[in-house]
Amino acid sequence: MDFSLLTLSTPLETINQAMEKSLIGNLGIRITRIEEGLVEGVMLLSDKNSRPDGILHGGANFALAETLAGLGSMLLVDLRRYDVLGTQVSGNHIGVLTNGKAFAMAKVIHKGNKTHIWNVDIKNQDGRLISTVRVTNMIVKRNER
Repeated sequence: MDFSLLTLSTPLETINQAMEKSLIGNLGIRITRIEEGLVEGVMLLSDKNSRPDGILHGGANFALAETLAGLGSMLLVDLRRYDVLGTQVSGNHIGVLTNGKAFAMAKVIHKGNKTHIWNVDIKNQDGRLISTVRVTNMIVKRNER
């Protein structure tokens, strides 16, 4: 997939297929919904994204959050002219996931010309918050990176 052509009308299956052979696909992350300023996704708990004791790894939560926020920022800019680079990820793990899926919702809270800030809440299948993450993305001209 040519990501410079990414839009809100790009089919979710096309986006998910494009990410299948990357870290995103290896962790089991799937995009389930995109709107301007909002991206949702899921990650099925597996031995590829868990700690040795079977609990979802906190780093996998951060990867899920950065994936959704990065995609969200990509949908807000002209990717033929600009690139999106993650500059900061910080969060708090409030609970654990021991089975099933993690459900994440990323919402833009600041959409500037040079930075976007996203809040990502990750919940278990019962709707209980397991992590909340703040992601800052930098928007740069393609010839300046």
